[in-house]
Amino acid sequence: MANSGKKLMDGGGVAFQTLPRAAGDDNADDDYVRPPPRPLVSTVHDKPATHPQQVHISVVGANRMRICWVTDDDDGRSSPPSVVEYGTSPGEYTASATGDHATYSYSDYKSGAIHHVTIGPLEPATTYYYRCGAGEEEELSLRTPPAKLPVEFVVIGDVGQTEWTAATLSHIGEKDYDVALVAGDLSYADGKQPLWDSFGRLVQPLASARPWMVTEGNHEKEKTPPPPPVAGAGAGVRLSPSRFAAYNARWRMPREESGSPSSLYYSFDAAGGAAHVVMLGSYAYVEERGEGTAEQRAWLERDLAGVDRRRTPWVVAVAHGPWYSTNGAHQGEGERMRRAMEPLLYDARVDVVFSAHVHAYERFTRIYDNEANSQGPMYITIGDGGNVDGHSDKFIEDHELAHLSEFREMSFGHGRLRIVSETKAIWTWHRNDDQHATVRDVVVLESMAGAKTN
Repeated sequence: MANSGKKLMDGGGVAFQTLPRAAGDDNADDDYVRPPPRPLVSTVHDKPATHPQQVHISVVGANRMRICWVTDDDDGRSSPPSVVEYGTSPGEYTASATGDHATYSYSDYKSGAIHHVTIGPLEPATTYYYRCGAGEEEELSLRTPPAKLPVEFVVIGDVGQTEWTAATLSHIGEKDYDVALVAGDLSYADGKQPLWDSFGRLVQPLASARPWMVTEGNHEKEKTPPPPPVAGAGAGVRLSPSRFAAYNARWRMPREESGSPSSLYYSFDAAGGAAHVVMLGSYAYVEERGEGTAEQRAWLERDLAGVDRRRTPWVVAVAHGPWYSTNGAHQGEGERMRRAMEPLLYDARVDVVFSAHVHAYERFTRIYDNEANSQGPMYITIGDGGNVDGHSDKFIEDHELAHLSEFREMSFGHGRLRIVSETKAIWTWHRNDDQHATVRDVVVLESMAGAKTN
């Protein structure tokens, strides 16, 4: 069995507690046999065309939530209204809100009407009961995030919709959380648009109950941009052609609220501003007409400059492509973005950076510019949600960053970041073990808010 002892690493007053890295190419138990990738699961829609499906929610500002769902119809104009009724007691809807809907086409595929409605103001840490579309019978419930610490994030990436995805989602649902952070590669549609629909149905039980905040991955990118979406009657919404048209239409995140010029990167606050989360776009350059990462970098600089660490002791960043990795898969693909943006994260004393893309789990010590640095972020790769391609199974033992890699394992699973107080957070990684999840990695972090700039 891998060594399960604990040690305390301290650098400049910034400590974390960790399970140490075992010898060999990963930290897996010697007797653990990794299962092969499983086939896609089937999630059919067997209800009337007007019945809301693929329901998911996201954070919008300090006290509002956006609710998204899809209804099947012929033209997006005869769809049921984009209305949500809600209240704090089952079956008693004391408020309602109206939004918009649109459809898009791709090759011979035409989407159903994709509805977006923002509800609020809402009370924090409160359960609301709601239904989508006037007259629909099905009632769902959601809980708003807390207005103060503690707050718990579930972190996943490279999700897909295989049987292993279903296992990961099941394990996530076994324990409560406040917000999910999804580091790209959601549906693995790869242009096959019906897979977006089946993915939405697969994640609805979780994504309709807690906010899911997502960023794009390479599998969200279409090979060719589809035509512009067609807005619903009276919606007043019309999106431009985009290689991320399906992603943008279905998973509308709060870019306007965070001053972002693109839907591919944005930020939001949690726990009443005690935590600031930056969702970066590893592939935003595709949409920036050759501008590279310049536009995103300019936005990120403005966004981080607006964070007051005296009232926001925790800053978290999420991107799809890892900037640091000792796995043989996708080596160097995040280097251009790292060089452009890493100094901004370092100067802002970002606490932790999550990424995916590599289908394995790996956690580094605090790093800046390829060297251990007690004032840099901790980098964690968590591209192990259950993708269709299988594991990235080759870690490079003599990689130049190997001495900075604290824990690595090629297994499916999910992570949880529980921010306990202004100074302390606990990170755990949970490996999928058949019918249950096993905690394999535990780290106690101290906030970087008090760290001095060099």
